[in-house]
Amino acid sequence: MTSSLAEFNQLVNAEDYFKFFKLPYDQAVLNVNRLHILKRFSLSIKEINQEYSDLPDGEILSKYRTALEQAYQVLLNSSGVEQKLFEVFKKPQKNVVMLTEIHSE
Repeated sequence: MTSSLAEFNQLVNAEDYFKFFKLPYDQAVLNVNRLHILKRFSLSIKEINQEYSDLPDGEILSKYRTALEQAYQVLLNSSGVEQKLFEVFKKPQKNVVMLTEIHSE
């Protein structure tokens, strides 16, 4: 990989990340799941940085590429609500009765 971490750190949107790593993506999927993909990707980057801080840039970028690809694949097969990546999806909702909580006698 001829790209550098400095170049990576200049990227600003999801499309830039996919283009940087030369990964294919469906724009419609990205439009719907953008925040969830980027959130999962950022969590992975944090883990990679903690575990592999001593690796050369090229190897770290390779791990980042894999992490972005995995984040995209996960959101192809599930929804952001199912992934519960954001705090709003983790909090129990007040004044909401779930269908699974309704019982007939």
